[in-house]
Amino acid sequence: MKPGGVNRGGDGAAASRDSSYDASASPSGDAGGGNQLERSLSNRHIQFIAIGGTIGTGLFLGSGKSIALTGPSIIFVYILVGLVMFLLMRAIGELMYHDPNQHTFIGFIGKYVSPGWGRFAGWSYWIVLILMGLSEITAVGIYFVSFFRSFGIDLHHWQWLIEICFLLALSLINLIAVKAFGETEFWFSMIKITLIVAMIVTAIVMVVIGYHYPAAHINGVDHVVPAGHAGFDNLVKGFSLAPNGWLAFLMSFQMVFFAYEMIEFVGVTVSETKNPRNVLPKAINEIIMRILIFYVGALVAIMLIVPWRVFQPNKDGSFASPFIMVFQYVGLNWASALVFFVVLTAASSALNSLLYSAGRNLLQLSQESGSPLVRKLGVVSSRKVPARGIILSAALILLAPLINLVPQVSNAFMLFTSASSAVIIFVYVLIMLAHRGYRRSADFDPDGFVMPAYKATGAVTVAFFVFIYLTLFIASDTRLPAAIALIWLFVFGGYNVMRERRV
Repeated sequence: MKPGGVNRGGDGAAASRDSSYDASASPSGDAGGGNQLERSLSNRHIQFIAIGGTIGTGLFLGSGKSIALTGPSIIFVYILVGLVMFLLMRAIGELMYHDPNQHTFIGFIGKYVSPGWGRFAGWSYWIVLILMGLSEITAVGIYFVSFFRSFGIDLHHWQWLIEICFLLALSLINLIAVKAFGETEFWFSMIKITLIVAMIVTAIVMVVIGYHYPAAHINGVDHVVPAGHAGFDNLVKGFSLAPNGWLAFLMSFQMVFFAYEMIEFVGVTVSETKNPRNVLPKAINEIIMRILIFYVGALVAIMLIVPWRVFQPNKDGSFASPFIMVFQYVGLNWASALVFFVVLTAASSALNSLLYSAGRNLLQLSQESGSPLVRKLGVVSSRKVPARGIILSAALILLAPLINLVPQVSNAFMLFTSASSAVIIFVYVLIMLAHRGYRRSADFDPDGFVMPAYKATGAVTVAFFVFIYLTLFIASDTRLPAAIALIWLFVFGGYNVMRERRV
């Protein structure tokens, strides 16, 4: 196959390629095979892990704010950002297809950019996962309390205990076996998909029958939502690309970008996947269809029912869930409980994935570290999971209930969590540079899962990530986190580069 071609999962070329690497070889190079992960994830697991990685809590709860920002044009923003994230995944896919024994895609940065930038990316990404884990476990507690509050049961005094119980349960799932993790993510994804499909089908039926609904009090809205109807005119009437100004339109890109955050997670599962060179191309190539169905399809369905100008902030600046609005218009007064149950599932799925990814990233970092203390973390348990990395990561995430008890510490934590999201942009750029380095190296395999027109698509992807980062300086609430992330890049990145030069 010529450079620029693609071998899709399941074809003969891909199948024959599976014999060119030792699937039982340890990614760490452990020839004895006693310290290696196990390839227990099946095609079914990977497909649903990939789906779960593209559906987060932002779609269920945060889409109202993004719709209010730019109206129907938010659909084009989701498509454009989704296409760029797909290009990122194609780059990651080509690298992981080349070497399916890597624990994570981060390892390629050290190999094809420089060891210094590899250490920066590896430790930065792990820290980002921990900070995100602290946020997700807090979200799990909040959504759990909100779910029971919809039934008149107040559990907010027990939120700290709920968070600890959820974290312990998900940690145990990760420690049992990778297959247990895969099964859990399969069912988490099924729940999220079911709600989205149900909402899309509901919208289609409402439009076909010309459904009208009266003014109503919607759970999560502090004012009466006006009466309306389902129809295409809600989507096209008075359409404008930037109805609230071009600054608001630009700000929508960063919101949508962060909604796609962690889409790269499927790239961490490759070293534990059966027949990865068959499974990986199919999982990545189908990401774009998932984006169109689950994100774009859901947004179109919402705006067919609810005119976009109806989405207005509450007095505290929050927005109601569009999913709750749609189902309450149909007459499902228990819609709030339903949506919060699914959102709780989405947050649990995110936390479960973060624990998995943090353990694997710490395993790779420990095996590449020169520190004897850090290298002690690079041990795989008898159940073929990086137990020490998972336990350490979970222990740090367990600090969340304590952090939330002290307002000053909690505020600082939220600031650094926001900054960590900006740091991910640096990691994405480094991944694209690593891909470019791989394509220029002697390692390049023209018969692999090749990203087409890599020079142009890679340059466009990097330029887009730079654009996203620059948009962080528009709004006051993202300006400081963006500056902190930049300081981290220069200080920690500069330290690792200088350390590399001294060696």
